[in-house]
Amino acid sequence: MKPVAIIGGTGIGSRLAALGGSPVLVPTEDGPLRARQLAVDGQTLFLIQRHSAGHKTPPHKINYKAIARGAKALGVSGVIASAAVGCLRAEWQVGTFVVCSDFLDFTFRRLTMWDRAVQHVDFTTPFDPAVRSAMISAAGKLGMAVQETGVYVNGDGPRYETPVEIEMYRKLGGDLVGMTAATEAIAFRELGVPYGCLAVVTNLAAGMGAEELGHGEVVEAMEAAGENAVKLFLEAARGLR
Repeated sequence: MKPVAIIGGTGIGSRLAALGGSPVLVPTEDGPLRARQLAVDGQTLFLIQRHSAGHKTPPHKINYKAIARGAKALGVSGVIASAAVGCLRAEWQVGTFVVCSDFLDFTFRRLTMWDRAVQHVDFTTPFDPAVRSAMISAAGKLGMAVQETGVYVNGDGPRYETPVEIEMYRKLGGDLVGMTAATEAIAFRELGVPYGCLAVVTNLAAGMGAEELGHGEVVEAMEAAGENAVKLFLEAARGLR
């Protein structure tokens, strides 16, 4: 039975850490991956805090390459990640779970795992179908509602977007906006590691509501949704055995 990695972002990473487990350090050519190893129902899980312990690493400084290479070295069958997102669709309320199906990358990070060789990787399915299916199935078993598709727009951060940027993203077909998931998807896809992301709506994007955006409301929304998100991840991991 192959292990599964779970990556927790804002509001979820700390919940994963609270599950316990033993610390794991995986050296890679791009730096170390730090995780915690935990056994649940006979299955090994590797729990990763995307922003490091204490939520100290901003999105544009995360070592995505080390996370991807480390997970691959651990031999995981799949990676399940969370992402706090702003929403470009007024009908998706705060707390909505969305299984990401595609992305638009506006980070300009130019991240690739192939700096030393010419490799052109297909991105027809940027989020792995088997991991997406496991999350959708898990939601059904747990009686949780999820949006089964959603286009994730990735900005560089750490600032939030302007109203004009949001309007552009909407016209291009975006549903959600965040700062991390597309970069992770690129790294894992280029290494051939199955990766899926559950986005959690924390707010309407800039210009869609009357209030200014703040990180506090994002954390508050993620904490409210966090318990169910972790339950869904653990159930989905069983589906990736």
